[in-house]
Amino acid sequence: MSRIGRKEMPVPKGVEVKVADGVVRVKGPKGELSKAIHAAVSVTLADGQVRVARSSDEKFHKSLHGMLRNEIQNMLEGVTRGYERVLEITGVGYRAQLQGRSLLLNLGYTHQIDFPLPAGIDASVEKQTTVTIRGVDKYLVGQTAAKIRAMRKPEPYKGKGVKYAGERIIRKEGKTGK
Repeated sequence: MSRIGRKEMPVPKGVEVKVADGVVRVKGPKGELSKAIHAAVSVTLADGQVRVARSSDEKFHKSLHGMLRNEIQNMLEGVTRGYERVLEITGVGYRAQLQGRSLLLNLGYTHQIDFPLPAGIDASVEKQTTVTIRGVDKYLVGQTAAKIRAMRKPEPYKGKGVKYAGERIIRKEGKTGK
């Protein structure tokens, strides 16, 4: 049996979990998430614990077992604490500002980039060079941060661009370096 998949997940206080019609719904203080369940995997709720089981020992079913368990765990954590990614913008004239539900980015191009935030994602700009992406869905938070970073990846010579907080950029010497 999967070592990850067989772990039980305690349901935190203030969180409501429902399993019906092949869908797991998790509702908590920060929001609500739902996930469809494959027919080969079953989810049960008993004694304040969520358990995931699979129907057979096929390789595909084993992979679904552990993955679904981790996705439900991420849902439980997301509706209680939420997720966030911090992006740092480096470069002369590079900056960000929040305007309604969109992020306006100046990243060294001839035009300003207008990035509309997806539903369920909140952003805040502390300084003009630090953007924080928050939400309850771990996948959506990471995907949104990755899309913003992809608009101007950090380059290795001067380090200009958008990077994750704490990300280490391996720098290269220029032509004059010996």
